[in-house]
Amino acid sequence: MMTDSKPSVTWTVIATGLGFAVVQLDVTIVNVALRKLGIALDSPLAGLQWVVDAYTLAFAVLLLSAGTLADRFGARRAYLIGFGIFGLASVACGAAGSVPLLIIARAVQGAGAALLVPPSLALLTHACADDRQLRARAIALWTAAGSGSIAVGPVIGGVLLESFGWRSIFLVNLPLCALGSGLTWRLPETLRTRRPLDLAGQVLAVLALTSLCGATIEGGAVGWWQSQVLGGFALAVACGTAFVVIEGRNAHPMLPLKFFRLPNFSQAVLLGVAVNLTYYGLIFVLSLYLQYVKHYSAVQAGLAFVPLTATSVVANLMSGWLNSRFGARLPMLLGSAIGAVGYLLLSRLDATSNFMSMLAPFLLIPGGAALVVPAMTATILASVEPTWSGTASAVLNAARQAAGAVGVAVFGALVAGGDGYIVPGLRIAAEASVVVLCCAGLMVWFGIRREDHASLSRRGA
Repeated sequence: MMTDSKPSVTWTVIATGLGFAVVQLDVTIVNVALRKLGIALDSPLAGLQWVVDAYTLAFAVLLLSAGTLADRFGARRAYLIGFGIFGLASVACGAAGSVPLLIIARAVQGAGAALLVPPSLALLTHACADDRQLRARAIALWTAAGSGSIAVGPVIGGVLLESFGWRSIFLVNLPLCALGSGLTWRLPETLRTRRPLDLAGQVLAVLALTSLCGATIEGGAVGWWQSQVLGGFALAVACGTAFVVIEGRNAHPMLPLKFFRLPNFSQAVLLGVAVNLTYYGLIFVLSLYLQYVKHYSAVQAGLAFVPLTATSVVANLMSGWLNSRFGARLPMLLGSAIGAVGYLLLSRLDATSNFMSMLAPFLLIPGGAALVVPAMTATILASVEPTWSGTASAVLNAARQAAGAVGVAVFGALVAGGDGYIVPGLRIAAEASVVVLCCAGLMVWFGIRREDHASLSRRGA
């Protein structure tokens, strides 16, 4: 709970934390169901990867539009619509009778998730006003709610799978969406802008991100030199270039390019890319390792993931404290270093490794990520005016989610050849993650500005 005297902040943290928890829950709860889904729906690994990536892809490509809609029409309204779409799509997922139908429903679910994240951060920013230290603590609690759902997701998923079948892992979202909607009705609406919607920018952003992520996913499945994959990358470059040109000339752009000239903004976004690419890519590969190499049941795999995320909640809260006391740079550096050590230990796993040999990396990897994310998010929101908070948070989360989809695709390609490829692929993915996080740490060291304690105290006053 917040120690602040404003009751609206407490309710906002609870309501927005629940929305983020629902979004994160559906990232991990499906991973432990991959084997049962493959058997029940007679699907190969490539199809199962799309069940994961359809959600992540739709989530990623629609985040920018969701942020714009939250700023334009009000974050509270957008947030409520997000809960509605997510709940209805969860029903469709539970009712799906084939992999194609499930993939479509998962994509719609991802669209609902996109309308839950930027509006939730805009609601938090509005509730905290100009109080930097309060905002840092609120964001840490919001992130902790998502981390907690990641921690319990595999366990809940395993229990539901064994007790009620695979459809139950989607239907469990319904009471959570209903509760989140009820809590959100208590919240005040945010400030709204009168900026035009910039439809051309939104269409180009969606096309660019969809082409990039889709080509990466298909490249891992069918080969990187296939014509459809190369065409997808070419379309991504063309749409991305057109987006930059149009946004640079537009008097009211969806994404002001000046954001990337703000102190710390670009560095925070790139750090988010590094964290998500490594984390979500490894989660996918680890799910296959536990179920196909170690032959864990769904419940056992869920329980095995608990240490992977058990440290996240504590690290999230620690990040908020460090950020409010010493600035965002310190938790970003610590998190990058801790995560790199965890991935280095993970690269030593083989087919005979026991659970105790997995424990240290399963604790260090999420702990490092959880130190980074609240500080990174607070840095982004502190860089812009409150009326741009939805868009700014959408930029960060769109980059992170696109990176997550790419990570699943690239790391998934390393293990796509069958059971014998999983251990070598896991090792290569872990070693690559070490390099990525070390580079991210160097970028933070040289690129994120130091903040002295006196300036932090003045900004928090």
